[in-house]
Amino acid sequence: MPHFPNILVHAIPGFIILLIAEILYAVRSHRDLYEVKDASASIALGLGNLFIGIATKAFIVLFFAWIYQYRFFTMSYTIWWAWVLAFFADDFSYYWAHRSAHSIRWFWASHVVHHSSEKYNFATALRQTWTSNITGGFIFWAWMPLAGFEPGMILLMQSVSLIYQFWIHTEAIHKMPRWFEYIFNTPSHHRVHHGSDLLYLDKNHAGIMVIWDRMFGTFQPEEFTPTYGLTKNINTFNPVKIAFHDWVNMAKDFKRSKRLSHILGYMFNAPGWSHDGSTKTTAQLRKEATNNK
Repeated sequence: MPHFPNILVHAIPGFIILLIAEILYAVRSHRDLYEVKDASASIALGLGNLFIGIATKAFIVLFFAWIYQYRFFTMSYTIWWAWVLAFFADDFSYYWAHRSAHSIRWFWASHVVHHSSEKYNFATALRQTWTSNITGGFIFWAWMPLAGFEPGMILLMQSVSLIYQFWIHTEAIHKMPRWFEYIFNTPSHHRVHHGSDLLYLDKNHAGIMVIWDRMFGTFQPEEFTPTYGLTKNINTFNPVKIAFHDWVNMAKDFKRSKRLSHILGYMFNAPGWSHDGSTKTTAQLRKEATNNK
């Protein structure tokens, strides 16, 4: 099995340079883009994700390697077009993984970490989950080794996607050229994704190419400056509390559940679902808003 470099680690100096540049931009333009405690929490979560990833990715590679034995085709890393296919396959997989993280509570409990900041900046890009790999988020890429992509290629493409997505976490860039905005994920598109406004909830799940959102009906252009964060913010800068807060909330929901169907609902229904209607999903909130017009 070929070994590919961990480009995510090599990209860290670039992340730091861009982060410092954005802070200087915020200071010079007198824009309230950063809060020290918030940025510190994001960086701590990013470092935790990096260290946990070193351990968990070894298992993921072994899992993909096991599936690769039963592949239908062979997409050799020595063939240039195999990398092109790998790029689109990874981006397609990311879209559905990301969309599922907004529609299935089990995955949202990990992903909510990334949405927990009320600021939108390069530090927010580093605010990553500690539990996604542990809870099986990698399953959305499991079809790729079966299709013939070598495990190392898959992990490399995932790193490319994460590196690309760093630069779109900024308010310093308003819009890219129209053709670029149509095809690729941009700061404007991703600001929408981080908005807690009802119009923006669960929109723009793209990794690199926003064409998936356009194709599958989840695209929303930026119409106004989003309100960042969650519909119910957690109000803490403690990285441990941020990393596990929704898992704790899920356990509390289990405790007040009287039926197995309720427990399964809290695990696999959309975030906000409740057996007694005390909290609501995005779809329910939109339906209420429509009925109240």
